[in-house]
Amino acid sequence: MIAASPLLTQLVGSYSMPGWLTNHHRVTTPTGTFWRPESEVLEEAQDDATRLAIFDQERAGLDIVTDGEQRRERFDTYFFGLDGIDTATLGRWSMAGRDMSFLDLDPAVVERLGNARTPRVVGPVKWRVPIALADLRFLKRHTSHPVKMTVIGPLTMAARLADLHYADERALGLACAAAVNCELHALDQEGAAILQLDEPDFHFRHDLACAWGTEVLDIALAGIRAPTAVHVCYGYATLGEKRADARYGEVIEAIAASSAQWISIEYEQPGHGPELLAHAHGKSVILGLLNCGAEVSEDPAHLRRRIGEALEVIPAHRLHLAPDCGMWFLPRAVAFAKLRALTRAARSVRATLGLN
Repeated sequence: MIAASPLLTQLVGSYSMPGWLTNHHRVTTPTGTFWRPESEVLEEAQDDATRLAIFDQERAGLDIVTDGEQRRERFDTYFFGLDGIDTATLGRWSMAGRDMSFLDLDPAVVERLGNARTPRVVGPVKWRVPIALADLRFLKRHTSHPVKMTVIGPLTMAARLADLHYADERALGLACAAAVNCELHALDQEGAAILQLDEPDFHFRHDLACAWGTEVLDIALAGIRAPTAVHVCYGYATLGEKRADARYGEVIEAIAASSAQWISIEYEQPGHGPELLAHAHGKSVILGLLNCGAEVSEDPAHLRRRIGEALEVIPAHRLHLAPDCGMWFLPRAVAFAKLRALTRAARSVRATLGLN
């Protein structure tokens, strides 16, 4: 099985978005200002950007390929097209309970987050039609590599909606988990090497993750045949400087208690060491080794050393390698150079261990 092969390389999900496709560093709004192409050619532009993302991943030597998430204005709102969610009339995105103390945030970012608007839950949340299935089919048509598809996790979905229906965060989380499970089943039937849930709010809403995070993950992953991963991070590199958070290990433990086989960890930019990996408790790890907050390629010796340290805790057949998340903000040339450094380091370590 590809997922059990040693030291394979992959993206977390996103890849650099071309400047001709997006207003790259603009704050996203519901007014459509994120996309540069006119609406009548947007789909064609997104197709071309996806082809470029696939091409760069293959050219860089990645073992598992994603679509680069070139069609997503945001990873979360892309999946809000469910029954019971009103995406036209927005409500306030509550910061209550959200802890971002491990980030040095610019005051303007704090103000923007405090005034953010988000879709409202106005009825029972239910899955109706596949959201990312066409994306997966496009990806598979354009690569012969094993592929990974990413989907928002249920806790993060619940934490980023304005709830006017359930009046209970866990109840909303359970409904979101059932909807996500339907989406994953549609993708699973199409075939993927790995299906991944993105759960940044396992970290930002540590309270919810420890209370019922494992429960909703198990509901979302029930019956899925493909290997499954859960990604948890510190937020995009553009938010601010990151400090290693002692609670991050507890978050990893909450994921390790679920039925997910893989845990995708942000590791490099916060400066975590191999002691963090003990919290995975026997689960396989996708380790973030590329700092997306630095627009320079990593030193190969540094990458080999970091991989070697991780192998003292996680055996090679349970360790994959990736960037930290948020690669879509990087210039394409920088992103590609970073991926090349990662794949070369992986090949070097595999050769040293006799795994090639």
